[in-house]
Amino acid sequence: MSIVKGRALVTGGSGFIGSHLCERLLNEGYDVLCVDNFYSSTKDNIAHLLPNPRFELMRHDVTFPLYVEVDEIYHLACPASPIHYQRDPVQTTKTAVHGSINMLGLAKRTGAKILLTSTSEVYGDPLVHPQTEDYWGNVNPIGPRSCYDEGKRAAETLFFDYRRQHDLKIKVVRLFNTYGPRMHPHDGRVVSNFVVSALQGSPITIYGEGQQTRSFCYVTDLIDGLMAMMQSPDDVTGPINLGNPGEFTIAQLADLVIEQTGTASPITYLPLPEDDPVRRQPDITRARTQLGWEPTIALADGLATTIEYFRSTLD
Repeated sequence: MSIVKGRALVTGGSGFIGSHLCERLLNEGYDVLCVDNFYSSTKDNIAHLLPNPRFELMRHDVTFPLYVEVDEIYHLACPASPIHYQRDPVQTTKTAVHGSINMLGLAKRTGAKILLTSTSEVYGDPLVHPQTEDYWGNVNPIGPRSCYDEGKRAAETLFFDYRRQHDLKIKVVRLFNTYGPRMHPHDGRVVSNFVVSALQGSPITIYGEGQQTRSFCYVTDLIDGLMAMMQSPDDVTGPINLGNPGEFTIAQLADLVIEQTGTASPITYLPLPEDDPVRRQPDITRARTQLGWEPTIALADGLATTIEYFRSTLD
């Protein structure tokens, strides 16, 4: 008879990253409560987990209080791609702020450890490169991306204030670009955009001249980081960057996608969106020293698996 390690709550658990986290927690021996309102996710991501007796799915919006008994809370809930979070920006801010207040209240009542997946967007269009956790960022508070950027910054504030005021066991990680199977095909993120366009033979759209950079972390590497952070000592609160420090231009990514898909898709160019960061690369010194974590999967390898996922999904 297997011993259950505890009960873990994953908000946003049917999303791209959340579904991989739920799967990993089950494999590690946890009971898992997956909470999602399916605003930007799909049940398809967790359908294969439903027969597992240690997995429970609850449709719930985290902007409303939740009354359950759990040992650990992974708070992922919030639309994370511009297409989704700009569709209803007020609701995005409410999800980031009210959702965090409700989950922190749950952690306070149950004594659970709670982890927030914040974002590299808290750095805005950075004036420091690569980005370290002590950099305060260069964020436009009134732009079209502000609902997400400032919402996550406010969520971080709440987490650290709850620790100072109520001695909560908090963990804050800042996620950089993550990719892999179960990405939404139309979420507007650069990897899914390029791969779907290539597989469909549609033009691959590059914004600007393609010289802006991003760092791409494969999803299983990221899940390793989340698990390491939750299992770290209580005095390791973060914030800690989780991402792959390999830096690629968008043009390089497009070339790699074209090479691996064998597509004849042409490349088209459009103006850069407002407040789109020019450079993005994590400094992961803290993750290496405090968590013993760093990514291991190269972009070419992770991209091959991601392309095969989209190929099968689109077919």
